[in-house]
Amino acid sequence: MMRLNKFIAHYSTYSRREADQAILDGYVRIDGEIETNPATQVDERTANVMISGNKIVPNDQFTVIVYNKPRGELVTKKDPQGRKTIYDSLAKQYRHYIPVGRLDFASEGLLLLTDASRVATALMTSKMERVYKIKIKGPVTEGMKIAMGEGLELEDASAGAHEHADAGPMSFAPFYAYQVQKDQGDYSILKVAIGEGQNRELRRFFAHFGAEVVDLKRLSFGGIELNNLPTGKVRFLERSEYASLREFLDAVEKAEKIKQKNEKKAPKVFEKSDAKPAKKTFVKDKAKVKPKPSNEPFGTNKYKPEKNFERGNKK
Repeated sequence: MMRLNKFIAHYSTYSRREADQAILDGYVRIDGEIETNPATQVDERTANVMISGNKIVPNDQFTVIVYNKPRGELVTKKDPQGRKTIYDSLAKQYRHYIPVGRLDFASEGLLLLTDASRVATALMTSKMERVYKIKIKGPVTEGMKIAMGEGLELEDASAGAHEHADAGPMSFAPFYAYQVQKDQGDYSILKVAIGEGQNRELRRFFAHFGAEVVDLKRLSFGGIELNNLPTGKVRFLERSEYASLREFLDAVEKAEKIKQKNEKKAPKVFEKSDAKPAKKTFVKDKAKVKPKPSNEPFGTNKYKPEKNFERGNKK
């Protein structure tokens, strides 16, 4: 799903501002009915949108690029404080590309961007493996190892968060894998693989143990590797990577259709109850595959609970 004004700007020659004006002036119809709200959500795969009598036909083709983000760039279109963003470095042809997740200002490494919102959404909400190399202050403690293997539940995850972030609970799933590459007391270097992309997730995780993450670099996402791509440079996906991605998207779409079909079949039952709603609790998510001990080689295919571009399932 995407906003109507964004849909028009993405699949036509209209700019976002021109799309807003056309919608407000009554030139846009959805399924034959005039729509004057630019924020109306439409499904880009099935939407019947017409502007001034011309139907907008989404192009099923999409592009994904790999950007080696340097430190000191924000993953946003514009920063109120005037700080540099990735779009200040990227070529103009990528101005409308959507980032798949975020890397914070002080982080670097692989960032995927795409010109299709459905692709970005599918990747961001997947349990695909994200591999990072991190440097923390202090040693790797036994508590860290246990939490990386079993998951972690925090009532207050404000440590390690952005200074303006809301304090509150946070749940960390078990890591897919970890490897301690250096442990010299005053600092440690780890290679970790996780299946989530929560806000400043690794910084918050290690901050809980009093360890500051001083360096963070993403090496891969869903099997797409950074390899030797220079900092600040861009590359397109290879043919084999596109093939895997299309296979993944087809599987996601098929699963969504099955879900919708089952929901239509399921009878709706409405029952009155005097019982009070259960209090929300946090339950640890046990991983099927325990992280590898740090003395073994870090080989992604040996422990990863899903293939490239397939949804993880740790139930």
